[in-house]
Amino acid sequence: MADITAALVKELRERTGSGMMECKRALQETGGDIEAAVELMRKAGQAKADKKASRVAAEGLIVLRQAAGAVAMAEVNCETDFVTKNDDFRTFAAEVADTVLREGPTDLDALLAATMANGQSVEQNRRDCIARIGENINVRRGARLTSSTGVLGSYLHGTRIGVLVELEGGDADLAKDIAMHIAASRPLCVSADQVPAESIAKEKEIYAARAVAEGKPAGMIDKIAEGRLRKYFEEVTLLGQPFVKDPEQSVEQLLKSRKARVVRFERFELGEGIAKKSSDFAAEVAAARGDGDD
Repeated sequence: MADITAALVKELRERTGSGMMECKRALQETGGDIEAAVELMRKAGQAKADKKASRVAAEGLIVLRQAAGAVAMAEVNCETDFVTKNDDFRTFAAEVADTVLREGPTDLDALLAATMANGQSVEQNRRDCIARIGENINVRRGARLTSSTGVLGSYLHGTRIGVLVELEGGDADLAKDIAMHIAASRPLCVSADQVPAESIAKEKEIYAARAVAEGKPAGMIDKIAEGRLRKYFEEVTLLGQPFVKDPEQSVEQLLKSRKARVVRFERFELGEGIAKKSSDFAAEVAAARGDGDD
């Protein structure tokens, strides 16, 4: 058997980020061949990642990055809040956001295939991170806005809500205020003309049915539905919402006063849309104790 020196173990640890004993075993299995040991550990990490893939990962971090003429953010998920404090996980999430800023991938597949600073793909780094940490980890999404003439802004609320915004006109302070408003008020889009036609039709149908149920005159149903639809637009569009820092004026009025226009925005909220597993803690404790067994 080859002599497995401490220096060899140290080098493998630095290359893989794995534990000392795991590195030593891999070197023993490969007769001290460090390249073979790296490959062996990557295969083991991939097996771990595949095994954990079905486990729900709805915690995690949203990370923002900004450079001249560009802003970006990424959402990286894990299973527990505890792991969000892990240095390996935090470093990985930050480097994913750096990759989004640098590469500007247009979809998730492109992001996972993008090359990170260490020369490996995001997907390979994700699997390696799972092998080190022992929880399922997912790179869920990334977004980047670029502009050579507009004003770019961003806002991060803790580590759970991130917003990117591009303005035409205005300044950095206004961009940040708008981003903060978007984080708090969750608009679906900038203006009413961006609301999908099917959503408008569905809402109008609901409002008309409600007016009928309330016994409103038949000749007034359409007018009542249109009025309620206008209220809906105020609630879901950025321009229609009351500005969070001054509810006496709408965002649209604020922008007009500053001779600015919102070109686009992106809003990420951690874990939104992910079905989280619910559990009855008391029932779990009882099951663990064997309560109720015959």
